[in-house]
Amino acid sequence: MVGTMVLVLIGCGSAVFNGGCGTPAQVLMVALAFGFSVVAMAYTIGGISGCHINPAITLGCMLLGRMKSKEGLMYMLFQVIGALIGSGIIALLTSNIDMAYATTTGANTCAPGVGIAGGFMAEVIFSFVFVLVVLGTTDAQKGAGNFAGLAIGISLVLVHICCIPITGTSVNPARSIAPALFAGGETLSQLWIFILAPFIGAALSACVWKLIGDNK
Repeated sequence: MVGTMVLVLIGCGSAVFNGGCGTPAQVLMVALAFGFSVVAMAYTIGGISGCHINPAITLGCMLLGRMKSKEGLMYMLFQVIGALIGSGIIALLTSNIDMAYATTTGANTCAPGVGIAGGFMAEVIFSFVFVLVVLGTTDAQKGAGNFAGLAIGISLVLVHICCIPITGTSVNPARSIAPALFAGGETLSQLWIFILAPFIGAALSACVWKLIGDNK
């Protein structure tokens, strides 16, 4: 819960309080905010919970048998609660700060010119890439050890750089659910994309890691 709160507060907050993601510099800024948030939390709470802070990652771990379903579902519940807290803090700040551009929530929607199919495919593909990195780097036998958090954070930066212009980048259902509930409107009508697509990407990544990770 705490880790997901920080991710949403810093990641979405970087977009809200710096004018969005309309320029390459803003895209890079938000990408770094999300990625560095993951790195910071990985080395803060990784030893406590594994620092999933993303239901898609939790699903991947469940499918590989790294955690029981009951535990995984509780992780997902508290990830969403943490995201709601992070979005609530952003909403509280924007309601008390006189900034013309501090009016968004960081919610995900398909960008102008991007259809539902294109946005859905992008979220599946980039969720697959991100969760595959997580599953591989945290593997008990073949993972990256203490460097896993750094690798995961860097991969999230790269995913955001590619995907922000398409959907704003979710690859994390909790990160999308909370801002959408505060934003309402079109973001709610497209929310299903940012829940279903990351889960599909995560399931594919679990299958691929099982295939390549089991090779001796």
